[in-house]
Amino acid sequence: GLILAKVRSLQPWADGKLAKEEVDAQVLSLLGPKTEADDAKPLKKKKEKKPKGEDSAAPAAAAGAGDKAAGGAGAGGLEGMVEESDPYAIFPNPQDNNIVHTEVFFSDGTTWRPKNSREALEKHLAVTGGKVWSRFPPEPNGYLHIGHAKAMYVDFGLAKDRDGNCYLRYDDTNPEAEKQEYIDHIEEIVAWLGWKPFKITYSSDYFQELYDLAVLLIKRGYAYVDHQTAEEIKEHREKHLESPWRNRPMEESLQLFEDMRRGLVDEGAATLRMKQDMRNENPNMWDLIAYRIKFTPHPHVGDKWCIYPSYDYTHCIIDSLENITHSLCTLEFETRRASYYWLLEALGLYHPYVWEYARLNITHTMLSKRKLNRLVMDHHVNGWDDPRLMTLSGLRRRGADPAAINAFCRAVGITRNENVIRVELLEHFMRDHLNRTAPRSLVVLKPLKVVITNVGEEEVEMVEGKRWPDAKEGDLEATYKLPFSRVVYIEQSDFREKDSKDYYGLAPNKSVMLRYAYPIKCTEVIYEEDGTTVKELRAECDRAKSTKPKGVIHWVAEPKPGQAPLTVTIRLINKLFLSENPNELDDWLGDLNPESMEVIEGALAEPTLAGKPAGSTFQFERLGYFCVDTDSTDNHLVFNRTVTLKESYPKFGAK
Repeated sequence: GLILAKVRSLQPWADGKLAKEEVDAQVLSLLGPKTEADDAKPLKKKKEKKPKGEDSAAPAAAAGAGDKAAGGAGAGGLEGMVEESDPYAIFPNPQDNNIVHTEVFFSDGTTWRPKNSREALEKHLAVTGGKVWSRFPPEPNGYLHIGHAKAMYVDFGLAKDRDGNCYLRYDDTNPEAEKQEYIDHIEEIVAWLGWKPFKITYSSDYFQELYDLAVLLIKRGYAYVDHQTAEEIKEHREKHLESPWRNRPMEESLQLFEDMRRGLVDEGAATLRMKQDMRNENPNMWDLIAYRIKFTPHPHVGDKWCIYPSYDYTHCIIDSLENITHSLCTLEFETRRASYYWLLEALGLYHPYVWEYARLNITHTMLSKRKLNRLVMDHHVNGWDDPRLMTLSGLRRRGADPAAINAFCRAVGITRNENVIRVELLEHFMRDHLNRTAPRSLVVLKPLKVVITNVGEEEVEMVEGKRWPDAKEGDLEATYKLPFSRVVYIEQSDFREKDSKDYYGLAPNKSVMLRYAYPIKCTEVIYEEDGTTVKELRAECDRAKSTKPKGVIHWVAEPKPGQAPLTVTIRLINKLFLSENPNELDDWLGDLNPESMEVIEGALAEPTLAGKPAGSTFQFERLGYFCVDTDSTDNHLVFNRTVTLKESYPKFGAK
């Protein structure tokens, strides 16, 4: 690993697979085959005990390192997941982009190693000033998800790290799937995550240049108009057969392509294809389609065009036209390197540096746009911003903060190793951020009435609660006032009719501490008419605090005699899918978790929560972190649970 890292730093343009094979061969030649000693696990060093009182807290980014969160199923702590070094150090400087990018093996036995000439590189650097120019190029055909957050972290993050520029480019070459709604959403979400584009561009901004270059491609003998159907093209590709129109006269293709542009050719009757290498081992060299006919208005340019360029034709050309230094994408595009550089070479354009990284995969969720669309359109979830989804609008509605999402993206790193990240790692960063930013409050999910008999019927005392654990008494910004009265409500699960040694909640003739108030002792249990269901409790309050009960529970009181506390709705958000990897299932819809959202009506909240705006986040003590939902009204609040509290909290009480 260390040797390969050194090779990568010295030869950043070298093919990684070829470099590894060469290093392995050299090591084998020098050291011989591995022995049993080589495979033995290293002895673990005993951890030195720190002196008592020494601060052992982990850095904020790694807090909660004991959680089982990262890596694949069964992975251990988080220590190894947090990226401490510069994640962008693997990328070369723009000034070095005149080394071989990749190798393309043609069916005639020749090998091509594309690279920029010194002249082309200097012309490019004159425009960029030698800075990194990257791009984030989403297709506006749906809502962005957590995988796009990683892509933004890579693209925008690299530019920011190197004091460069990053475009937000809409890859809008398919008018049938794209909507202005998605365009507006993408721009808004990019800003929400804290990224500022150098420029906002559209692939459609370049339609005229792309058309002119297609004409040039035909004139140079690298493209032709084809009349095969989609089925015929597929069959010919599988058999490595050339189209019968492949070698038609250049003038004929030029005229037909012009007819296509003018709308004189029926949709599906012709395409413009690149003349590549039909016998190549790489399917992305089998005469890819450059243009197709679509009589569909475009959301950005209207009905000006009826021919639209393909992704394979558009992507690399606009990268070059925008002087992109680093064209970064996920691993499924790796085999497209050959066609990417082939087209740029055929047109005599500058070659950006291309690098692929692993797509983000997370347990218990779905990130496929097609499947997300199915979930939304078939009403398995309540829209693209459903808080159970890993869409960025869904995570925002759930209460995730951009800082937590970006910290998560840094933690998973920019690696080429395919893996599935446990959703608990994302939740760890959400929890860590909220632990530092969300004020504390008291809410009771499933209330049980308690009448404190030694408190006067008209008596209401204001006790002081803490918004933050380290709040000092009298700090008005860090504390709040709670009404304590004769009638309070506790969680049903914080009372048991039979006590036990390992139970610290309330039970008959047992005391418990009401958080921020006083100890109370249960003196009587009142049942419903069935004689078994607990209706309410009677208790006595120890104002002198002479007893020191072990258990501390949360509560909510009547703010005024006879006035019910603030009633709210609580949504407990759980995993959307039962299986860790629903993508592997044929019946993935059958794996939906029927308990992915538990709605609790009639929860009670302390009065200062009234009127809080959507997006406000809180820690409901002993319950978890919650966010005010957009379904809230002026008269009624709805909260979504963002994440639970850590497992070290008391076992008794509502979870």
